[in-house]
Amino acid sequence: MARIRLDEGEVCGVAVAIAVVDGKWKPTLLWMLESGPHRPGELRRKVSGISEKVLTQALREMEADGLVHRETHDVLPPKTVYSLTEAGLALSLLLAPLSDWGHAHLDRPAEPRAAS
Repeated sequence: MARIRLDEGEVCGVAVAIAVVDGKWKPTLLWMLESGPHRPGELRRKVSGISEKVLTQALREMEADGLVHRETHDVLPPKTVYSLTEAGLALSLLLAPLSDWGHAHLDRPAEPRAAS
């Protein structure tokens, strides 16, 4: 993840948080992992439309950003399990009010837009 800096060199925390969850699948994966550890195959079956390549890439990025812990078990066939780190759980919980706002925003009647 690249650091987002303002002209004065300050880091914008909101921009960093958005960059960490940027992408089509990361918020959904955070939400899925909030319920507990999952294997990649489970995640792929539960997240409709995600390819194995994109799932792997998103999980690796989330691991690099410290949101996800990857645990491998030395068995045949190899077993990998992903779970949220403390930072990942904290971010997931912070996104809950944003999710509530999104659902409320979808349910409200459309307002006419002013002509430009």
